[in-house]
Amino acid sequence: MNMKHIFQQGSNPAKPTLLLLHGTGGTEQDLLPLAKEIDDEASVLSVRGNVLENGMPRFFRRLAEGVFDEEDLIARTKELDEFLDEASGKYSFNRNNVVAVGYSNGANIAASLMFHYQDALKGAILHHPMVPRRGIRLPDLSGKAVFIAAGTNDPICSPEESKELSSLLEEARAEVTLHWESFGHQLTYKEVEAAARWYKGQSAFQADK
Repeated sequence: MNMKHIFQQGSNPAKPTLLLLHGTGGTEQDLLPLAKEIDDEASVLSVRGNVLENGMPRFFRRLAEGVFDEEDLIARTKELDEFLDEASGKYSFNRNNVVAVGYSNGANIAASLMFHYQDALKGAILHHPMVPRRGIRLPDLSGKAVFIAAGTNDPICSPEESKELSSLLEEARAEVTLHWESFGHQLTYKEVEAAARWYKGQSAFQADK
């Protein structure tokens, strides 16, 4: 259990465990309010990234703004996947019923989990993600549901980037919903509400199947 985290047991064990993944400079406390908006009956596993950039926690290193350290990304994605395996044993949640909720850097590592590990996640809510890697073959993501919240004027993650990620996931047979806002790279309450509505409309998330 080599990642700092918070686990909160939910009232309905049939619901997914929500994996919360913060943005650059965040902590495992940041997205806890989002979990309540999305599903107040679900268990929550909120994780802090193990990488520090000028003292700010992240989930993997980058070489420059928008330029990922691909080798570190691959290693840290594996680290997170293995952490989920360990955590599911320790906290007795269903490893096959995990839905990630990530913002910015956290959304990128969540997308990377889907790019590299077919069964890492049942679904994901990605707020302002980028394409984690290009030029690789994605696993078959049939049955996985993904919500992408993107900004029409996001200076860090361009609309083209959001569309490319959506297309790559759809080509891997995931069911993708792309939601647009116009508040730059900010995580707004309006898009959290949209994500919550989407989540509640996914029958696979309402009880384990």
